Amino acid sequence: MASGNPTIKQLEYFVSVAESGTFRRAAERLGISQPTLTAQIYSLEKSLTLTLFERSRSGTTLTPAGRELLNNARQVIEEMRGLMDQAAMINSGPGGTFRIGVSPTVGPYLLPHILSGLNHAYPSLKLYVRENMPKALELDLLEGRLDLVLIPQPFGTSRLTTEVLFHEPLQLIVPEGHQLAKLKQIKTRHLRDQNILTLEAQYSSYHQVRTVCEALGANIARDYEGTSLDALRQMVMMGVGVAFLPALYIYSEIHQPQGLIVRDIDELKLQRTHVLAWRRNSPNRAFYRQLAENIRSLVKENLGQAKVTF
Repeated sequence: MASGNPTIKQLEYFVSVAESGTFRRAAERLGISQPTLTAQIYSLEKSLTLTLFERSRSGTTLTPAGRELLNNARQVIEEMRGLMDQAAMINSGPGGTFRIGVSPTVGPYLLPHILSGLNHAYPSLKLYVRENMPKALELDLLEGRLDLVLIPQPFGTSRLTTEVLFHEPLQLIVPEGHQLAKLKQIKTRHLRDQNILTLEAQYSSYHQVRTVCEALGANIARDYEGTSLDALRQMVMMGVGVAFLPALYIYSEIHQPQGLIVRDIDELKLQRTHVLAWRRNSPNRAFYRQLAENIRSLVKENLGQAKVTF
């Protein structure tokens, strides 16, 4: 029989040790002493009548029982945070701190146009923004380190709920002296045998561009995969190839004269679909849908000239 019920604080300590890998790092992360943390984990294990961690000189690992309970512990913590957030919203409207993840190919070109509006709509709301690769953000969301993510589709799991925000075209950029720059209209057939520069494979747009290149007979310049949108732009300017860049980036960063020509391709609809995503059972899901609608409205208001659609 279990002796007493675990506390929320004990579950938070359990999750922190599991994520940190050692009691020392977890104690530093939590801002408590290591003996206090050890005592609380021991009390939790006694309450559950289970051993949660295997301890060794090299670190701390979860036992099979610990691995099985970890996601449940995260869900309990999330439900409690959701309860407190919901109570705060009832008392004084939406507020509190929410952790949101964004892709580095989205955040810098979108957030400056919406954060001020969100702050005006929700004066008590604080957004802690973290940039990372899409797959890493998805994992952080699933494991509770983030509350929301704003990144391009697709997602690889049904455990998340997504709300479509807007569609963003990918437009072709070419150097001024390039043969394609001389054409009044660029057709898909003109891309045959062209060298197309892309981001690395960990970005969703890479797979979109690769599919287009395979269909049209264009060549992906695999030796010149970019680590950022700025890197792609610079390589295009140096004549290494041409590239499809997101419309928000072009709207924000590419201004004439810059030695670059921006073109749409007839008969080719290449775009990114941006979504706001959260865990399917999140207690704040009603507010997240409201937040998604606010973001859509701000994009329509502030980025109408960036060729995004809804």
